[in-house]
Amino acid sequence: MSAPSRPNPALLILALLLGIAWGWWPVHASDEALEPDLALTYGEADMVEIATGTPQPQALAPSVTSVITARDIEAMGATDLDEVLETVAGIHVARSVRAYNPIYVIRGIYAETNPQVLVLVNGLPITNLFVGDRSQVWGGMPVQAIARIEIIRGPGSAVYGADAFAGVINIITKGGADIRGLEVGTRAGRFLTREIWLLAGRQEGTRGHAFSLEAGTTDGATPLIEADAQSQLDALFGTAASLAPGPANLGRRWLELRLELERSRWRLRAGYQGRRRVGTGAGVAQALDPVGRNAADRYNADLALRLWEGETSGGRLRVAIFNTSARSRLRLYPPGAFGGAFPEGVLGNPDVNERHLRLELEGLFTGWSGHRLRLGLGAAHARLYKVRESRNFAYAGGGLVPLGGLTDVSFTAPFVQERGRRIYYALAQDEWDLARDWRLTAGLRYDRYSDFGSTLNPRAALVWQSSYALTTKLLFGRAFRAPSFAELYNINNPVALGNPELRPETIRTWELAFDYRPAEELRGTLSLFRYRWRDIIRFVPDPAPATTWTARNTGSQSGQGLELELRWRPAAHLALRGHYAYQRAQAGGADPGNAPHHLAYLRLDWEPLPRWALDLQARWVGERPRIASDARPPLSGYAWADLTLRRRGLAKHLEFAAAVRNLLNADRREPTLPGQGTPAPIPQDLPLPGRSWWLELRYRPQPL
Repeated sequence: MSAPSRPNPALLILALLLGIAWGWWPVHASDEALEPDLALTYGEADMVEIATGTPQPQALAPSVTSVITARDIEAMGATDLDEVLETVAGIHVARSVRAYNPIYVIRGIYAETNPQVLVLVNGLPITNLFVGDRSQVWGGMPVQAIARIEIIRGPGSAVYGADAFAGVINIITKGGADIRGLEVGTRAGRFLTREIWLLAGRQEGTRGHAFSLEAGTTDGATPLIEADAQSQLDALFGTAASLAPGPANLGRRWLELRLELERSRWRLRAGYQGRRRVGTGAGVAQALDPVGRNAADRYNADLALRLWEGETSGGRLRVAIFNTSARSRLRLYPPGAFGGAFPEGVLGNPDVNERHLRLELEGLFTGWSGHRLRLGLGAAHARLYKVRESRNFAYAGGGLVPLGGLTDVSFTAPFVQERGRRIYYALAQDEWDLARDWRLTAGLRYDRYSDFGSTLNPRAALVWQSSYALTTKLLFGRAFRAPSFAELYNINNPVALGNPELRPETIRTWELAFDYRPAEELRGTLSLFRYRWRDIIRFVPDPAPATTWTARNTGSQSGQGLELELRWRPAAHLALRGHYAYQRAQAGGADPGNAPHHLAYLRLDWEPLPRWALDLQARWVGERPRIASDARPPLSGYAWADLTLRRRGLAKHLEFAAAVRNLLNADRREPTLPGQGTPAPIPQDLPLPGRSWWLELRYRPQPL
């Protein structure tokens, strides 16, 4: 039985500051000058496009949505996409042992590679074919070039197709109208973190251009891993090769370039994301790897052309290309591993390359009274190619044996087959104002895949604006997740083998949502959900004497929960928001594990003096049960606080900011994978970074 929980210092500090702000600080004479900042921070999110593909008020959108603007990102002091997503109700950003890659846990749906969440950049997927996530070499995403982030919590396959399963995240980058001139900035902080950015853009009528550059480097935090997989091997072989206790490897370098050109009928967007010296986290094999490095390049370009535009209809054609490459130089186990059989350690250097091509045609028709009909057709071709690997080990007898040195096995024993995938789709969606204050949205999307067949995904949403202040939504949606190529085509692997007979995962979700806005300064939302997840893809052990695990469709999971959000601006210089989320799930009669049942968030934005802004955030992640095969006790919850102080008008066009992350240096941990018939390789779980700080200087001729 766990000990009674003590009051959390972070929450006590937040409560104290709220009391100071509300009870002591007067509404001063400069409130009118301050109001635009907080009013815009809390008001820009009232329109949303992600729910249907066309802009509409967020309260009337036929999905449960969240919107985070550039102004909001700046106010909270976020420097990476993951920090932003941690502030959204019902989302928890967990971590993988592999490079500490983010796992976006939405409504409790947890998987190590996280393929059940679709991430878009300007409406286009950045999903990786190999494992179905954003790439095994992610390396974070800076936020200076982001105009807004729109999020669906719940299914979205009726609009976006595959992998819009637990949720959809659309990252919209800044155009000329968002930048309005030239902006440059620099940031420096703990762990030798250094970052610079430059944004330039202008919009004049239907002509615009925008360019952004973001670059940085960090040695990374050094959370201590107390024991690892090699610690278990040392106990077995009587050796002392493990590097644990030792720090996780979290350094990285990054470069982001984006270009946008717009004319009256067309818009061209192009981007590049380069990652170098990305650390291995706690190690690919859950054994510390301080010398391993990863690198990645991601290129994208899309051209959108307005084919026609009339009073009652419009049409658009879009062509897009997305290329990715990921290269890894890994030491899976340290020197002396396996009883000294590997004096240089177990080395592996896998490389994968992917090419994605897309063609989309859509039309919007409003000629029928009370109807807004959207039709779409599309095709995509994706290919995993140029799979390369060199290693100093081979698989034999269910274990690893030395090869005597690095050997190229790309054409003799590749780890995955080079394959392609063709996709064709058609969608129809009607938004029907069926009566006064009642709107019915119904949609259907058909997808045909060359490797596993077809899937049909409907949606229905009934939205009732029962009063000026209250909107009620009843929602249903079906979504699917396409099997990754690792799940379909993995070969020559002692553990995880592919299965070309896999079916896609599916989920059916029912939601009841309320949006209550009794005043301009106050908003509350409540979302209730229930889902049924079927044909879950997992790697399961093959019958003895085989030692391999093969991907199979295995059973189902059901879950339910709620998300409560409140936002209040009691005075022009003060704004508050917070949320609480609860979820509970069952799979095979037990909790599926690793996802928190409770999440809570509080935030204060305060402008105590003209041109000064303070942002304080506190988060709480509740206790997490383990998966059924993990005998460890439940993982304790944790809480932490972040503080950001910003000064505008420091000098002409100059701004200064300072921030402290994990203000009280809380011990925070995320779950690690259990062993296969053995204790967990990293028994004390993944420690997250302790206290850190940064300082920022920014030049911007025009305020955001």
